[in-house]
Amino acid sequence: MGDHKITEDVIPSPEKPTKKNKFAFACAILASMTQFCSAMLTYPTYESSDIGVMSGAVIFIQPDLKISDVQVEILMGIINLYSLFGSAAAGRTSDWIGRRYTIVLAAVIFFIGALLMGLAPNYAVLMFGRFVAGVGIGYALMIAPVYTAEVSPASSRGFLTSFPEVFINAGIMFGYVSNYAFRNLPQHLSWRLMLGVGAVPSVLLGFGVLTMPESPRWLVMQGRLGDAKRVLLKTSDSKEEAEMRLADIKQAAGIPDHCTDEVVQVSKQSHGEGVWKELLLRPTPAVRRILIAAVGIHFFQQASGIDTVVLYSPRIFKKAGIVNSSALLGATVAVGFVKTITILIATFLLDRIGRRPLLLASVGGMIGCLALLATSLTFVDHHPDTKLMWAVALSIAMVLAYVAFFSIGMGPITWVYSSEIFPLRLRAQGASIGVAVNRVTSGVITMTFISLTKAITVGGAFFLFMGIAAVAWVFFYTFLPETQGRTLEDMGVLFGIVSENGNKDGQESGEKEGHIQLSANNRPA
Repeated sequence: MGDHKITEDVIPSPEKPTKKNKFAFACAILASMTQFCSAMLTYPTYESSDIGVMSGAVIFIQPDLKISDVQVEILMGIINLYSLFGSAAAGRTSDWIGRRYTIVLAAVIFFIGALLMGLAPNYAVLMFGRFVAGVGIGYALMIAPVYTAEVSPASSRGFLTSFPEVFINAGIMFGYVSNYAFRNLPQHLSWRLMLGVGAVPSVLLGFGVLTMPESPRWLVMQGRLGDAKRVLLKTSDSKEEAEMRLADIKQAAGIPDHCTDEVVQVSKQSHGEGVWKELLLRPTPAVRRILIAAVGIHFFQQASGIDTVVLYSPRIFKKAGIVNSSALLGATVAVGFVKTITILIATFLLDRIGRRPLLLASVGGMIGCLALLATSLTFVDHHPDTKLMWAVALSIAMVLAYVAFFSIGMGPITWVYSSEIFPLRLRAQGASIGVAVNRVTSGVITMTFISLTKAITVGGAFFLFMGIAAVAWVFFYTFLPETQGRTLEDMGVLFGIVSENGNKDGQESGEKEGHIQLSANNRPA
């Protein structure tokens, strides 16, 4: 990692606690419920195969509302673009009203979106409901990892911050279960219940979140030191750790360590004013490096083809030679099962193995799987009249292995890493930029995959994804430092932000690194 490598004598690793903090665990569960709601409203409406069967509500929506195939494609794919509105607003919103109430706002948006879709009398209202739900998804994708990262102690932050990815998969599975449960109802009623049922968990989420504490880091940004200390005492494993975390956050926020008042006056920039300028227009070298790291990991997560494999797996299996509907369904269910199981395993490895080695191993495995999958599908293309059983078996095995490798590292680490590396004042809006890149890339990849396969064949498409994954591996190896065991306030050192007494990168001032200040004479670390 060159001059960005951090040794133990610079920042001592904190002692590992003997057990996970139960209160922080509960907070992470509630915050991650936003991802459960977003997944229910997103994935179960995508096309699942090209044999006339579309998963979930769409198979009933099209004949009931008498809409065209083009309208169906727009309905399915445009939610990623809609989510950009939510992700763009989420950063500033969470800096203004707090992380907790931003989660409540996301729940309210989900509730309204689900009701609009479920009660839609025509295509226009359905699309508007889809827009509202998309805005909620943008909020959820940003706020859940950020809140969880800010509440979690460093020793279990990877474990807890990977929960949103787990809940995304749980939401997808629940969505498909509800679709299956309502499939035999009258056509005009079934799809409405499939979409409207998403309002139920959003209500539970909205009320549940009110029992959560606010992020201690946001509280410090508002000068509410007493409230922040009380939250840290609940979410830390000892009183000493809570005091250490509070001291680090105060230092990052430009509050003198000797200041112990319940409430202190802070600059009006504590609500996120000027952050976009610091992030995009006049970033310091260290902030620019952090932004590139966050944008890069989000871009490569989607550009390496995961959504095409998940959403179009039946099409891939059919191309490989599986034509039986039951077999296609079984293979697709296996993809979902493997993805869920491996993400659960990943949650326990992030704080033991570390982000960097797990990410590199994950992407390395993805490259190998994509190479073999592309090869087998290319052989199938060159032998259209012959069923190559080895190619069928290899295609199924490589799809499952690819999903497993993705879910063990690249999937959860993207959200963990991007939510923990930004400085305190830049974190919310910095994370929202990563979400926007993620959604745009996902939308482009999923909405062009079929056209891409027609242009360069299915095998060629996966060779392309393999090449992108190889570039991603090089980027991660050369650009991303390890963050395991570091507090969020330590992250700046990894990318070049240090205190005024340090000499890393010769940064101009704490304010330009995105910290709030009490006065011109109190500059943060």
